[in-house]
Amino acid sequence: MSTPTVQQLITAMERLAPPAYAEPHDPVGLQLGRREQAVHKVMVTLDVRPEVVAEAVSAQVDLIIAHHPMMFHPAINLDLADPQNAMYATLLQHDISVFAAHTNLDEVSGGMNTWLAEVLGLTELRSFNPRPKAEPQLAAYLGVVGRLPQTQTVRELAVTCKSKFQVAGLRLITHQPDQLVEQVAIIGGDGGKFYPAVAGTGAQVLITGDVYYHTAHDMLAHGLSVIDPGHHIEAVIKTKLPPLINQWAQANNWQLSVCSSQLSTDPFQFI
Repeated sequence: MSTPTVQQLITAMERLAPPAYAEPHDPVGLQLGRREQAVHKVMVTLDVRPEVVAEAVSAQVDLIIAHHPMMFHPAINLDLADPQNAMYATLLQHDISVFAAHTNLDEVSGGMNTWLAEVLGLTELRSFNPRPKAEPQLAAYLGVVGRLPQTQTVRELAVTCKSKFQVAGLRLITHQPDQLVEQVAIIGGDGGKFYPAVAGTGAQVLITGDVYYHTAHDMLAHGLSVIDPGHHIEAVIKTKLPPLINQWAQANNWQLSVCSSQLSTDPFQFI
């Protein structure tokens, strides 16, 4: 058996979620580290926060694979009094590389939105909300529509989402809580602005996170019901990605250990 490098793991990740699928200006890919570094242990996480880095240090991780990029904005200095800069220093000190697959993972079949649909047991999945790309041959879609295992009302579906996604609370946007729902649209993360794309899909409900107040009014005006269980439901990556990495390790005869962060990085609490 051989020990893979950061670059070999990147190559495998980019076969799953090619960077060409990412939205413009989305900083996907290697965020920090060395491509030639040997990787004995990988940690999968939704976010790269100081507490997650401390967890990775304790677990002797060589590579963190995250959904949300660690560096959305360039650092203006390297003053270690800043918690973000101090986190970068800790990663460098412990030789931990960081890789992110974000909107490119959202926009591929079998990626984030497929995983979220699977949590709800949706069937007959199909993509919607096409995303224009520089390469016209790329079939990129930021959203999935599927059929519920059994018909539920909008209110019942909200309760189901709360249970399946293991959230303490969620927001329901509807004028029709007793409407029967057969088909559901899902856009992980902050997908409220894409609500017009749900029209014509056959879905009675959109599930997405971080819906803005005025956007919610517009959704209601268009007769759409929306369930907002928050952005953190994308933590499904911590259960869905490790088995894939283990498959790659087996196929390539890599000696590699894979773990998931055990911490919740949801910044919100319901009281």
